Amino acid sequence: MNFFEHQDRARQNTQQLIGLFSLSIAVMIMAIYIASLFLFRMAPRVWWHPGLFLYVAGITIVAIAVGSLYKIACLRQGGSVIAQELGGRLLLPEMADEQGRQLLNIVEEMAIASGISVPQVYLLDRETSINAFAAGFSPNDAVIGVTRGTLENLSRDELQGVIGHEFSHILNGDMRLNLRLVGLLHGILFIYLTGELLWRLRDSFRLGKEDKGLPIWAFGLALMAIGGIGLLCGRLIKAAVSRQREFLADASAVQFTRNPNGLTGVFQKLQQMDSRLISPGAEASSHMFFGNALNPSFWEDMFSTHPPLAERIRRVGGLNVRNLAAMPSRNQMRSPSQESLTMGFAGGDSATPKQVVNQVGSVTPEHFAHAQALLSQLPESLRLGAREQQSAIAIALALALDTENLQIQERQIAWLREVQPADLVEKTLELSSEINQLDPRIRLPLVDLAVPILRQNAKECQRLCKCVHGLVVATGSLSLWHFVLQLILWHRLQTSINPASTTTVEFTSIEQIWPDSLLILSVIARVGHSQPDASTEDIAYAFRSGVFRLPKAGEQEKPEMPLSCNFTELKKSIERLRLATPKLKQAIVDACAHTVLLDNKVTPSEADLLRAIAMTLECPIPPFLNSQPSVSKQKQPSPKRT
Repeated sequence: MNFFEHQDRARQNTQQLIGLFSLSIAVMIMAIYIASLFLFRMAPRVWWHPGLFLYVAGITIVAIAVGSLYKIACLRQGGSVIAQELGGRLLLPEMADEQGRQLLNIVEEMAIASGISVPQVYLLDRETSINAFAAGFSPNDAVIGVTRGTLENLSRDELQGVIGHEFSHILNGDMRLNLRLVGLLHGILFIYLTGELLWRLRDSFRLGKEDKGLPIWAFGLALMAIGGIGLLCGRLIKAAVSRQREFLADASAVQFTRNPNGLTGVFQKLQQMDSRLISPGAEASSHMFFGNALNPSFWEDMFSTHPPLAERIRRVGGLNVRNLAAMPSRNQMRSPSQESLTMGFAGGDSATPKQVVNQVGSVTPEHFAHAQALLSQLPESLRLGAREQQSAIAIALALALDTENLQIQERQIAWLREVQPADLVEKTLELSSEINQLDPRIRLPLVDLAVPILRQNAKECQRLCKCVHGLVVATGSLSLWHFVLQLILWHRLQTSINPASTTTVEFTSIEQIWPDSLLILSVIARVGHSQPDASTEDIAYAFRSGVFRLPKAGEQEKPEMPLSCNFTELKKSIERLRLATPKLKQAIVDACAHTVLLDNKVTPSEADLLRAIAMTLECPIPPFLNSQPSVSKQKQPSPKRT
């Protein structure tokens, strides 16, 4: 399955989850109804009382709904809530030891290689076991949590295998399902907590001796028992939706790293050591972890959210024999500086639209090696600066400065001095001179490196977006790069600015988003043929070629020439396309890639625009390269301003 099929499968799993959850609620309603018959002294004379049943059902559903909605509301800030509940602390580069910096480096490399923003990393200092998890509603707000025992007991290759496993959960849409599962099952836990409260308050209830019904405290015990049954149902639900995804994540980690020995080494250490957590929050989040986070029990095979380690070792070993025999070893892989990585895609000197679609949301060893090469050639000041708050802000501001027109840049700097402290302005100018020496293709990865530190303060995120917008306005016109920069910053930082914002599917047919699709293809066709020697016929041909890749294109009205639009209209269309189904997004990305690759050339402007559109649609694409493999700056024709 490719990225989009995984997204559809995740939606189907959500429907399965809701069905299992509804079934468990029905069982609990019947159990509480029977306990209520004894409480009100109706049993065994009357076993069916419609009024009482409706009363019990209504209260139970409301109680579970309140518990679930409360937890879901708490989780709106994303995976960081889970990490903090488990006792994790945000791993800051300046406070990290050598092991922590190694972990941050691996996460950065994997994120750049997969085309997502770098997740924040939380370290569970009190946990000495080997375990890790990924949590969030989307790749854009994901966090990765790692136990202290993982850092202290694993080699770099083994740690890389664990992080690759967690990135699979990020890219395959598992995290959203996991968070929904935590929220829904908290409602069942609410029934147990209510019973526990009644039991603890038993001395406060005074019932007369003539009362032969079930005492309130006994009813509380019944609720605890019923809630316990509900928790067992929750364990079954988590096991039902988790086990196969763990096998998939193991296989993906091997694919990412092309090193099955790393993951096998982790499993072998888990057989000798431990993956259990001491945190009381481990029960609710057990299905998120790399290994089994709970104490083993008699019912482990039935209720465990993870497959047996022996089976995971066997499957990873099978991948080593069957799937990896024909693959070159890591030492045999071609250097990322060779032209085999011309387009940033593995296995050839050029990419096809099908390759673009297939590698959305995936990581190959070539991409991983290329990400390592990019990061290794970054100046140390920029690499470290992206991890420090003020320098990260300065990097974002420096990227917004005009590099083609010194008069415009001076106007921007003058405006910046009016709204920002002098030290930040000087830092921006200092970093700008270094950024200008880099290849344009490294600009988007540099933005992603700065995202984790920028997300820490919502007010600073808002100020930064406003300041970048002000710098763009100061130019007097909007260039393509400035549009891409603002689009990426808005998308990457919106979860910090507005944690309650979520993306839901609203459009299920191409007819609903046809005008938006045409508009995006129009812009891409014009950007790809912005050179002075490009003809109107070339632009029209590229546009029509992309349009005919869309579903049901023969049934829709198709203009002969690309539509005219501005960047404001383009942003609105992208926002609407974010609400389409994964399959529709796949068709849109395919059409965009076909338009870009029609002439077998990808300019930096085309690459930036295509990646920005895809990433905003939650379809992460690995970094593109053109035929100039060096990371040093190459002179490119500047895109036309609109």
